[in-house]
Amino acid sequence: MHSSTEETAPPRAPCAGSLGEKLKVWNRKLHCCLGLFTLVFVWLFSFTGLLLNHQWKFAEFWDSRQQSTSEHHIVPPPPGSDLDQARDILRQIGLRGEIEWTVTRNDPSRFDFRVSRPGHICEVQTDLIRQRATVKRIDVNVWGVMRILHSFTGVRMDDSRNERDWLITSMWALAMDGVAGALILMVVTGLYMAFELQAKRLLGAIVLLAGLLSGTFFCVGLRWFY
Repeated sequence: MHSSTEETAPPRAPCAGSLGEKLKVWNRKLHCCLGLFTLVFVWLFSFTGLLLNHQWKFAEFWDSRQQSTSEHHIVPPPPGSDLDQARDILRQIGLRGEIEWTVTRNDPSRFDFRVSRPGHICEVQTDLIRQRATVKRIDVNVWGVMRILHSFTGVRMDDSRNERDWLITSMWALAMDGVAGALILMVVTGLYMAFELQAKRLLGAIVLLAGLLSGTFFCVGLRWFY
């Protein structure tokens, strides 16, 4: 028989090193790290989405654009693909960016294309016989840069000629893939944490159902309306 002065042993807590506890800890860590990584990108796309959805005066950029025209002497590029020749011309006139084919090349003495990067759009028109290149440049402000970044991919689904040919464009596309994957993982880890809150499972289920229904309506249901 134990003495009345003997301390009663406290109930045993779950083992801190159990698989379930480790999973909870790593799930929270992953959720937080992904949130911090995607913070700026999510803010950027959220804010630019608002800019695209509304015609706010303070964010107007096209009317305040700056345009300039310049001429450059060039050496006709050596024989090669259109992309290689365009890169050679850009190197000579000191431009960098994503090359876009805007017209079909019918005259071998003419070579016209566009080079763009967020904030700058340049129409390059070359006369290989006269060895001259005319550059029509458009510069937009920071609001224009932000809106361009919202859809800056370097490719067009309806034009197989235009592919990513600028390293920065490929890096941006890779970053967007990372953000998309991170957001998917954040949703999964968020669902796991919500499931762990037993007292609030009903509320979580209601909110989740509301989101699923509204998202399904816009993604699928709208095609039922004429």
